[in-house]
Amino acid sequence: MLIDTHTHLDSHKFDDDRAEVIERARAAGVELLVNIGFNRETIPTTIALAEQYDFIYAAVGWHPTDSLDYGPSDLDWIASLCDHPKVVAIGEIGLDYYWDTSPKDVQKRVFREQIELAKSKRKPIVIHNRDAHEDVVRILKESDAKQVGGIMHCFSGSWETAKQCLDMNFYISFGGPVTFKNARVPKEVLAKVPLDRLLIETDAPYLAPHPHRGKRNESAFVRLVAETVAEITGKRLEEIAEITSENARKCFSIGRK
Repeated sequence: MLIDTHTHLDSHKFDDDRAEVIERARAAGVELLVNIGFNRETIPTTIALAEQYDFIYAAVGWHPTDSLDYGPSDLDWIASLCDHPKVVAIGEIGLDYYWDTSPKDVQKRVFREQIELAKSKRKPIVIHNRDAHEDVVRILKESDAKQVGGIMHCFSGSWETAKQCLDMNFYISFGGPVTFKNARVPKEVLAKVPLDRLLIETDAPYLAPHPHRGKRNESAFVRLVAETVAEITGKRLEEIAEITSENARKCFSIGRK
């Protein structure tokens, strides 16, 4: 059984066939999913989805690209949602220097505030990091994020960056890009990550794995990521499914029913 640790099934891209997409994920062996709510629009739809399906959990946070739209009341809102029984993490939060939608100083402030909230609520954090490796690692260290740890979502950095994150109690998660034929560095990093710190995800509807690259992604495709992980690590698919699922349950404190 597989766990998709990062998906966006509440996306408008699934409005026409959401139930069928979820059914396909279950048919592909996906036992649990963590849906990510990351702004004023997607946090309520994420909570609704988690309340509708017993095997869907939620993470809530404020995405760095939406930092300009964030205020103190939003932090209070996220804090209140941390007490929801289906909310297992704060995220995705972090820094994004690729999309020029929020000033870096605003992103950093919003990032730091949510790390402090996670520490007070004792929730792991899900990190979005695009073209901001140095600043993300520095802020995590300065904020003592090691207290709660979490997930480096769709990891794209170097092994040096991965090692620093591992030292801070973070899991390294890989998605569709690691299956791409030209993904030399992600494959090399994956091969070095300890198996007990490894996670898999889809980020659906984005970043579909090979052979669906460029098309709409969905949670059923996490199996393709697991197959690539198995190939790179020299393990059987069933072993990778078991290892990554146990890691996810441990990270999110989700017990077996």
